[in-house]
Amino acid sequence: MTTDINTKSPEAAAVPPSGPAPVDKRVPHGHKRLLTRRDRITLAFMAGVPTVLHVALVWVTALASIALAFTSWDGIGFGSIKWVGLDNFKQLFSDNPQFWPAVEHNIIWFVVLILIPTPFGLFLAVQLDKNIRFSRVYQTAFFLPVVVSLAVTGFVWQLVYNPDTGLINSLIGANKPGHYIDWIGDPHLNLWAVLIAASWRHTGYMMILYLAGLKGVDPSLREASSLDGANEWQTFKNVIFPTLRPTNTVVLVVTIIEALRAFDLVFVFNKGAQGTELLSILITNNIIGESSRIGYGSAIAVVLLVISLAVIIPYLIATFRKERRA
Repeated sequence: MTTDINTKSPEAAAVPPSGPAPVDKRVPHGHKRLLTRRDRITLAFMAGVPTVLHVALVWVTALASIALAFTSWDGIGFGSIKWVGLDNFKQLFSDNPQFWPAVEHNIIWFVVLILIPTPFGLFLAVQLDKNIRFSRVYQTAFFLPVVVSLAVTGFVWQLVYNPDTGLINSLIGANKPGHYIDWIGDPHLNLWAVLIAASWRHTGYMMILYLAGLKGVDPSLREASSLDGANEWQTFKNVIFPTLRPTNTVVLVVTIIEALRAFDLVFVFNKGAQGTELLSILITNNIIGESSRIGYGSAIAVVLLVISLAVIIPYLIATFRKERRA
């Protein structure tokens, strides 16, 4: 038997085979372009449009209000804008009989919200945190006023306060001629009537904030307190409530902002007249009212902006410091 063995020399093995060169399918190292041109255009559109709208509707208008606060302008043509310096602020602080009552009402608004619906919202959150039966139903019921428009809330409470057919007057027998109680028209009652409606809504807001804070409390803290013999109230006062300090800060800031920007309920009730004056109402009446004193209204808006920043800036500074430490 004969066996043919084909041997190749090293030179022959080194010669590349004839035919087309093989394609290198290896992925090149370095930066890889993951976005196509269409993806980049879509991303730029989705990020650019909201940014432009935010800058135009928030920052440009805010800066324009600050500039117009030192001018006198009736809103008809830019040529009628006149520089008056601090005259708007001098007139606001000394000659406007509605300004200081409006500031007082905003302060009352804050005090009522922080003393009544905020503790009640905390109480509801503590009860719902115990996982009682129908907890989801109760959360929905108490939070429902928050998701409803404030204008709708105002219309609902107008029906409740109606002096003739309203629920309250019907219950207390004050819907008869000569015994009417005008909850909206009486300057001694209307502010408190609006505050009841605002508190009804604010309670659900505070409940959700505190409930979220309670869900973040370490369960081991409750167990350790129970082992030490503390009752439910002692556990809440000495263990749970101190851990809610970040939530309390958010609640305080939110309540201050709610008190300063209050507008919808009052405007729906009686347009901020006869004892319900607020800074936001004064701004609206001067800018888009019949007189159209845009410069003067902008001065009131600047005062409201300064008050808001005096609250927000310290909160942001404290938050950023806490993040840096973490």
